Amino acid sequence: MTEPCVLTEFADGIAHVRLHRPAKLNALDGAMFAQLVDAGERLHARNDVRCIVLSGAGNSFCAGLDASLFAAMAGDRAAGIGAVTGNAPLQARTHGIANRAQRMATVWADAPVPVIAAVHGHCFGGGLQIALGADIRIVAPDARMSAMEVRWGLVPDMAGMIFGRRLLRADVFAELVYTGRQVSGEEAVRIGLATRVAADPLAEATALAKDIAQRSPDAIRAAKRLLGQARVCDDATLLLQESLEQERLIGSANQLEAVRANIEKRAPAFRD
Repeated sequence: MTEPCVLTEFADGIAHVRLHRPAKLNALDGAMFAQLVDAGERLHARNDVRCIVLSGAGNSFCAGLDASLFAAMAGDRAAGIGAVTGNAPLQARTHGIANRAQRMATVWADAPVPVIAAVHGHCFGGGLQIALGADIRIVAPDARMSAMEVRWGLVPDMAGMIFGRRLLRADVFAELVYTGRQVSGEEAVRIGLATRVAADPLAEATALAKDIAQRSPDAIRAAKRLLGQARVCDDATLLLQESLEQERLIGSANQLEAVRANIEKRAPAFRD
């Protein structure tokens, strides 16, 4: 059997999802595409998951598309594309509004709970777009991040255009896409590509996930829904959504437990 290239472990309400091709700097091949989508969609269905941490094994988060796929595209265009999309045309919407390559990143944005990416080493091309699908990115100061596609004669096409326009000023995003320039973790924070730097991004991401996992899971999931709607809804719609979410929360079992725990100065015991 082929060794898994995406590993998922659970602890204390946290799903740790790790890209696991360390000898290849976690470069993306056909198996990685399929397993990342599968891992994300399986987590969507689990009520016991309160937070997700994405990381990469070895020396990098993800170096982007595996060079073998570029070689395959050069030799047999259809076969090369098929390895990325699961033998479907790029234009085929096989996962809702996305193809499989795009779903590899949007599956994290669509997760019902917060997703934190812990980024170190290389974070290039498709790897960058996976990280941008997370709610929060904690990066090593010397991490290297790049929209690398232009160097291969391509454009970001794994939902990078959606995430880039949400996070970055238009001219800053344009420069990164046009040049494929690498930015450090520290610069990534300055321009809005990352949330904050940490000497040990995985330890920091795990600590943050533990903090989130101690909050009411109902409130956290409601907040994730509202934050997603805030990107697309007009003010009137968003105000109504705030009220609807709050009405569902007030008086619910986990909301009452949050109140009691605060009054009694103890750790809450929430139910998933």
